[in-house]
Amino acid sequence: MRTLLVVLAPALIVAAIAGSATARDRNKVPEATPAGKAESCISLNRIRQSHVRSDSVIDFEMQGGKIYRNTLPQSCPGLGFEESFSYKTSLNQLCSVDIITVLRSPPTIQGPSCGLGQFQPVTLAKKVKR
Repeated sequence: MRTLLVVLAPALIVAAIAGSATARDRNKVPEATPAGKAESCISLNRIRQSHVRSDSVIDFEMQGGKIYRNTLPQSCPGLGFEESFSYKTSLNQLCSVDIITVLRSPPTIQGPSCGLGQFQPVTLAKKVKR
């Protein structure tokens, strides 16, 4: 069985110091336009990075730059705050039937487990500079 641990916690220290406006901005979900048909699974060895956007949205950045947005069928408490999760799979794919588990600080503490949704290829909106 293959296990992958995704930890993106350093931003939490900065957010705690900077105040609540930064915490709100950190959890904003960037606008995205569908860029093809949703898929049930993505290949684990092609995942370059994951970006937790909220308690119910994770963007998976693939090798080659393609992005798949996974909108969980139900909100996963603490996911947007902790920005880290783990999963176990016996396949070389991460699928919509798989379960993720929120990792709380310190990373040895497991939080809620939540089901994934379909993997929708998307194009993210360009950030507007102010």
